[in-house]
Amino acid sequence: MFSDAVSALRAEVRRFAEGLKADGRTLAGYGAAAKGTVLMQACGLDERHLDFVVDRNPHKQGRWMPGSRVPIRAPEALLEDLPDATLMFAWNFADEIMEQQRPYRERGGRFWRPIPSPTWLP
Repeated sequence: MFSDAVSALRAEVRRFAEGLKADGRTLAGYGAAAKGTVLMQACGLDERHLDFVVDRNPHKQGRWMPGSRVPIRAPEALLEDLPDATLMFAWNFADEIMEQQRPYRERGGRFWRPIPSPTWLP
């Protein structure tokens, strides 16, 4: 059933975030769009799980993700802080973002895409 698949996805995304934090690792998000907010709320993710979210829109930077205290920063924060993983909230732009974030990836940064199925991106 569709609802079972959604429940399983929610649980997997939350386990991923909780596992990273339990290991003392850092987790960022990429994309402060509505779908990222919905995913965060559906999975119960907040400032305990995400250190920050980056977005290219300067009007979003310096604000907070709705429903949480997760700050929104400029994409350069990925290079400044080098989080261990970045959760791809803008998965529909993954190819473009991966290219833009080549310097982060070259320094060991990794992206994790939750949808359509949770996976590490190359």
